[in-house]
Amino acid sequence: MRKDKKSVAFRLVCGILVAVGLILPVWAAEVEKVLFLVVEKDEVIASNTLSGRFDRLPLHANERIQEYKVANAVAVVVTNERYAAYGAGAAGWRSVKLIAKEQTELIEVEDYSATVVSNERILNFSGRSGTWNETRRRVQFR
Repeated sequence: MRKDKKSVAFRLVCGILVAVGLILPVWAAEVEKVLFLVVEKDEVIASNTLSGRFDRLPLHANERIQEYKVANAVAVVVTNERYAAYGAGAAGWRSVKLIAKEQTELIEVEDYSATVVSNERILNFSGRSGTWNETRRRVQFR
């Protein structure tokens, strides 16, 4: 009798662990769309539905948008003067100035994360904390 109760309890625990193991990766990977961009001639407006905010990124007099990308909760705008990023969790624009003659090679945005690769450096942005990090690239001989 005692053995049967242990066996049933063991099977129950194993069943729960298997169910959680199958469901959790699918649930954890889903980040709902909470950030939208409206790109105007002289500004970019972030529509943050997570916090119910609209945050404006005004452009300077000679500043022009070269490229932008938006994911579920993070966006990056590349201009001729800076990299600007917005994170729905941090709620606000954060900018990093371009280095002289810096050329953008790649922009990747997904969920709350963004990575920008240029000929000079690799930058990443956390949309949860609103922080930029960077490292310089080594000289590449091609």
